[in-house]
Amino acid sequence: MTATTADAPPPGIRHPKRRGVELSLLVCAVLISVFGYIGVGLGRNHVVPHDAGGYGAGLGMLALLAHIAVRLRAPYADPLLLPIAVLLNGLGLVLIYRLDLETPGDKAAPTQLVWSTFGVALFIAVVVFLRDHRLLQRYAYLSVATALALMIVPIFFPAVNGAKIWIRVGGLSFQPGEFAKILLAVFFASYLAANRNALAYTGRKVWRLQLPTGRVLGPIVAIWLLSVFVLVIERDLGTSLLFFGLFVILLYVATGRTGWIAVGLLLAAVGAFAVGSLEPHVHSRVQDWLDPFASIAAGRGPGQLAQSLFAFAAGGMLGTGLGLGRSILIGFAAKSDFILATAGEELGLVGLTALFMLYALLVARGYRAALALLDPFGRLLAVGLSAILALQVFVIAGGVTGLIPLTGMAMPFLAQGGSSVVTNWVMVALLIRLSDSARSPRPESAEPGVIAPADENGNAWRDQR
Repeated sequence: MTATTADAPPPGIRHPKRRGVELSLLVCAVLISVFGYIGVGLGRNHVVPHDAGGYGAGLGMLALLAHIAVRLRAPYADPLLLPIAVLLNGLGLVLIYRLDLETPGDKAAPTQLVWSTFGVALFIAVVVFLRDHRLLQRYAYLSVATALALMIVPIFFPAVNGAKIWIRVGGLSFQPGEFAKILLAVFFASYLAANRNALAYTGRKVWRLQLPTGRVLGPIVAIWLLSVFVLVIERDLGTSLLFFGLFVILLYVATGRTGWIAVGLLLAAVGAFAVGSLEPHVHSRVQDWLDPFASIAAGRGPGQLAQSLFAFAAGGMLGTGLGLGRSILIGFAAKSDFILATAGEELGLVGLTALFMLYALLVARGYRAALALLDPFGRLLAVGLSAILALQVFVIAGGVTGLIPLTGMAMPFLAQGGSSVVTNWVMVALLIRLSDSARSPRPESAEPGVIAPADENGNAWRDQR
């Protein structure tokens, strides 16, 4: 009996890797950043900066090395994650360089470039050496112990601008709480993935909310309360709010109980009222938020928030142009907490909206990876990392625009801060690894919804999503 065409096995489905798309977008991201760098020089001094070529070559080399690592080790990763990170980091360097022109004795852009290089190096290390994200689940308790240690250490160092969140050794300073964000996300994702059924279906029902047993919910609540307590002592209310939001979001995603959102909002409101009323440092920021122009009426001149609002107003729809704004009047935090005001003034509402769209797209691609992953830990970790980025953008943008009281945090990739930019690159690397696992093909014989067997390296094959 001769074989026919119908008897032959169907051809394998080719799953697109999209690495060419990623490379094209990286070229665009580098070019936009270089044009921005040139625009600052032309707007400020009417000449092209002499080091524009070096800036473009350096940023391009970092992007190329990161792309090669992704192409070799995570070929099915989301093609948008890396270009967005490169573009945001490049624009951040442009804005910091622009503000450096106003402070010749305090240049932050060279240092920020060094930290960005270190961040990309860690990005490459994570992509290359972390072959399976599920390995992180084994080190959940080590992660939370390390995170708590990192948050406690700054208590023993002097306060900076009213908060004990920095460690300074000689001329080097860094913020350990930035790294604790990733470690706590790993712990929350691991614990909730292991106990999600007990959290969702056991315990007492109070009104419409299913309360888990204390034995199941107790450990993670204790860890969360301890971390928030340490941050309150350090007066780092921005990070404590971030951890609270991360905890509530992951608890909701793990259990599917919408009541946790209501409970979280209620507790956040009570806690914010209590801390804002009793803690002097926070209370002063609440007063500034309620009346940002009070210092002007009192004859002391505009404060930081008032100057920030003036900068946004001066930018209008299209902005004043790079290098032509006056946001340096904000003062010492112009390059860090208030760098978004520089973007709003010199790029206008259009440029500011574009920045927010980049952040929204970065977060959305993280959520997309979470939806496509089959293992609970990976899903929760992808949601947690994306939520961290989303909460940071909301808290910082809300603070500098007067929507909510100001908290001292760094805008991801844009603001001055070595610890922040390094942490952001590590988070993007983890999202790259998670999206690669989500988008990798699996044998066509595997049934939908069933986790396929792992390959020789321990990596599970996934559906193309």
